[in-house]
Amino acid sequence: MCVVALRYAAVGGGSYHWVVDDGQGERRFVTVDDLDGKGWLGRSRPAVFDGLRAAMDAAVTLRRQAGLRFVAAPVPALDGRTVWPLGARHAVAVFPFLRGTPGRWGELPSAPERTELVEMLAALHDVDPPLVRLPRREAGLPWRGDLEAALRELGQPWSGGPFSEPARGLLAAAAGQIRRRLETLDRWAGQAADAEIVITHGEPHPANVVRSDGALMLIDWDTVGLAPPERDLWLVATETGDELHRYTECTGRLIDPARLELYRLRALRSPPHPGHRARLAEPGNHHCPAHAITLASAQPRALPPMGRHDGAARLGVQPPARVLHRLTADTPRMATGRLASGL
Repeated sequence: MCVVALRYAAVGGGSYHWVVDDGQGERRFVTVDDLDGKGWLGRSRPAVFDGLRAAMDAAVTLRRQAGLRFVAAPVPALDGRTVWPLGARHAVAVFPFLRGTPGRWGELPSAPERTELVEMLAALHDVDPPLVRLPRREAGLPWRGDLEAALRELGQPWSGGPFSEPARGLLAAAAGQIRRRLETLDRWAGQAADAEIVITHGEPHPANVVRSDGALMLIDWDTVGLAPPERDLWLVATETGDELHRYTECTGRLIDPARLELYRLRALRSPPHPGHRARLAEPGNHHCPAHAITLASAQPRALPPMGRHDGAARLGVQPPARVLHRLTADTPRMATGRLASGL
């Protein structure tokens, strides 16, 4: 492709995007990722780059070999690579250009769209995990070490910036409750350790779903990983249980309501979006995540007993619309209308 035009596209979040044009009607969508903003993929830039490449490789495999046409996969280079380094801090990937209408943060999709999305996730979860080379995504809290470092350093002044001391005061006031919430999360995560593992997208929320040419597409596969199916399903299940019932019909797999609740609570204790790690302060060489203070006010509900149940039982899971509103209150919203994204 001979590029004759390059236009910045202010869409999405967590990455930089451009639309390239060859002047003859062919377009591509270029994504540049900041390796310092994807800490769930690794703790160093080389590790994040390797994790991002594994995720994009998996997306290509899922689309081409597993036949999942709803996967928005990148276009590999002539040498087969899906991601290229761009200096020491960034990585670039190229996608086909897609015209479509995205969902919106916190907006509950229509019932037919939820059903279609559930069927897509069912197809994804039925792919044999060894087909891709992906790590297991644990249900623990991302950047847990940063939070615990901040808790350990509450007895000394923080001097990372103008908000350091106010942040220390907030965290100190809630430290006891936060530690108890972390213990609860650890206990529940341990109980779910023996769950069945499938290939999961990780964030099948409305902003990562695009309607194009009459079909839904799932974009942003940098969170793909091996995990229990509930990692995806908590984001699409409503309190009616209809979506979980349909999932069981498609896969024969029974869903554990306790694991749904575990992933819901984990998300409420995590950053609104993995690419936006809002930081309040830096005690020493550590960071205090801004979302850490919310651990003190988050009220965990009693979990049902571990075990699998049919979605038709109407599990009473908190609707994603309300959950996503809490998750994304401070997250930049995705542009609406016509969106150029990856196919």
